[in-house]
Amino acid sequence: MNDNVQTLDYGQSINLAERNKVLRNTYLLLALSLLPTVLGAWVGVATGITAALSGMVGLVVFLVGAFGFIYAIEKTKNSAAGVPVLLAFTFFMGLMLSRMIAMVLGFKNGSDLIMTAFGGTAGVFFAMASLATVIKRDISGMGKWLTVGAVLLMVGAIINAFVASSTGMIVISLLAIGIFSAFILYDLKRIIDGGETNYISATLGLYLSLFNVFQSLLSLLGIFGGERD
Repeated sequence: MNDNVQTLDYGQSINLAERNKVLRNTYLLLALSLLPTVLGAWVGVATGITAALSGMVGLVVFLVGAFGFIYAIEKTKNSAAGVPVLLAFTFFMGLMLSRMIAMVLGFKNGSDLIMTAFGGTAGVFFAMASLATVIKRDISGMGKWLTVGAVLLMVGAIINAFVASSTGMIVISLLAIGIFSAFILYDLKRIIDGGETNYISATLGLYLSLFNVFQSLLSLLGIFGGERD
């Protein structure tokens, strides 16, 4: 009886250690992924390479590039190429973000708006990370609903790209903040509960959520807080 209890405790200890390792590696890679993102945004703003990517052209480039990279990351996540491919993806996302960054920098208080959006995104992440550690119930059922919400949100964003409605952008941005904040909680809880064992996949999910929260916050701040010269 005692041997069975000791074996169970030992197995639980190993399991917990593995989960902590995945969580730690995910945090480290997520922090590292911010560097190529910033570099990509800087290159985009400095060169103006994405300035012409508007309307249908910009949408196609973004969707093809993003889904192509996501497919490549999932294919290489168990190999040595996984991390470089993920970092290349974050550079691409920074490049795609540079058009909005450049527009916000056109405001007199553009730099302040960007820092506010960054701080708000960090606040959302730390709040969801704290919540994930204290929630004891199983929230795995959220996944399918959040996925449906994200797909509908993407469809709405594509439609609004052609309609160019300010009201539509505000609604989409608010919904995106809510949905992707919930995704952060869901993804972190999966790691903590042992449902996600690959830190590259875990980082990809968290990065996409943080990217969308930041982009949405920046969009709202630009609409409501941008100051013209």
